[in-house]
Amino acid sequence: MRKRKSANASGSLTVLYAERVTRVLEHLAFQWLRLGIVAVILTAGCGAQKAPTAGNPFEPGARVVLNAHNCYPYEGKYKDRIDRALSTGLPVSIELDLAWHRDGQQSRSVLSHETETHGDEPSLDAYFFERVRPLVEKSLAAGDSAAWPILYLHFNFKSNEREHVAHVAKTLAKYKDWLSSSVRVADPAQMQPILQRPVLVITETDDTEKAVFHDEVPVGERFYVFGSAPGDRYLPKDATRPQQLARMATAPPAEMLSRPADNYRRWWNNPWAVVEEGGAPRAGEWTEADSARLASLVSHAHRLGYLIRFYTLNGHPPESKEGWGSGYNFGDIGAARIRWEAARKAGVDFIASDQYEELGATLHRYSTAPRSATGQ
Repeated sequence: MRKRKSANASGSLTVLYAERVTRVLEHLAFQWLRLGIVAVILTAGCGAQKAPTAGNPFEPGARVVLNAHNCYPYEGKYKDRIDRALSTGLPVSIELDLAWHRDGQQSRSVLSHETETHGDEPSLDAYFFERVRPLVEKSLAAGDSAAWPILYLHFNFKSNEREHVAHVAKTLAKYKDWLSSSVRVADPAQMQPILQRPVLVITETDDTEKAVFHDEVPVGERFYVFGSAPGDRYLPKDATRPQQLARMATAPPAEMLSRPADNYRRWWNNPWAVVEEGGAPRAGEWTEADSARLASLVSHAHRLGYLIRFYTLNGHPPESKEGWGSGYNFGDIGAARIRWEAARKAGVDFIASDQYEELGATLHRYSTAPRSATGQ
């Protein structure tokens, strides 16, 4: 009997111990679950602040892209520029200057570095859209939307006549199935998603462009061009040029740009002179202070929802015969490459240069994605 009683007591203690262990484990499991949920929430919050949205190449900081500066012929020369830019791989941004050629009833938009045109300059249709047709149609057929846009088309209007901008809008309408777009809403502060397609068109600050490309599009319909933020309103207009240059290189980013990106204005365009006083011609050794200045501008733009572009970073002999001016020249490829590397590391979205191949090679060396072919 004593043995049986001992066994029963032992069994009761075992059950009691097991129940207590179970309760402890349940409590710990609940705590772990709660901590896990908090960690997920905190991680998601950090991601919203610091990381680009997965699968959205137009999210600030998601890509660093070569911006092929002045990528068109002029003075009857440099006709291979678009081929050279495309040969660096995709994605790539193509900058085209547009001027309004007046010719009686045949006035039209042409690619020109000057507002005074002759009529033999190439058109947007022939030079860009028909040249990239094989690339775009191949991309559409493959349906590889994760890679879109493969091309950024960057307009720099040399003249902003309403008829000129309307003419370009009409040209774009012919290719709208190729173009990324968003929905026009009554309140532009309510940023809408971009429907990604192989080509994404950006333009600069002008209000006439904004009116034609965005404001006059009926609410609920799609628009196909995205503008840049006004970028120089912080400069005192009555200051001397040296005073303005000093201000450009030292102004706090929040004073340079304070309004967040909106549904139309989604990128910020800057000369390199906002990083190093006087820009490339006056640049000295690259310093930690320069690096910090660059990083502050990029992070500020991204916080406000903008992509950011810097122009134009060249390093070539002064006697170069490629049609490249001195205003953007560091004078040495090594000096330019230091800035390219710094811009890439800082997360600059569009780095502009006339030296397409050299900059392209620098960027692709760090790319985690396979380099896209541009063959026909």
